[in-house]
Amino acid sequence: MLAAGRAPLGGPRESALAALMGARLAAGLLGPTPLASDARATRADAARGWLGSIAVPPVAKVAVARLIEATGRDDLASVATAMAKVTEVAAPYLDRAAQAELERFCAALRG
Repeated sequence: MLAAGRAPLGGPRESALAALMGARLAAGLLGPTPLASDARATRADAARGWLGSIAVPPVAKVAVARLIEATGRDDLASVATAMAKVTEVAAPYLDRAAQAELERFCAALRG
């Protein structure tokens, strides 16, 4: 996410940070001890408020909002699809390493 650190305030930086936030929420569905659905729903509620308070371009905002919604449910396929879309729309704002990491994460979500 080095690109986010170098980006000016506004769309590019917030888009990269929103992608990272979405990935963090999605990670709650993976691993040997995934978060309980009520915990994921609580996190998704808080993330929706955060997303509404930052300046993200509309296309990225919609993609991240869909990802946030998906992480609050028990549908890993929806999360994988939404994360792939976030990765796609955030790609212009990410450095290569960050983009590759998100692509690997999408593959992990797909199983």
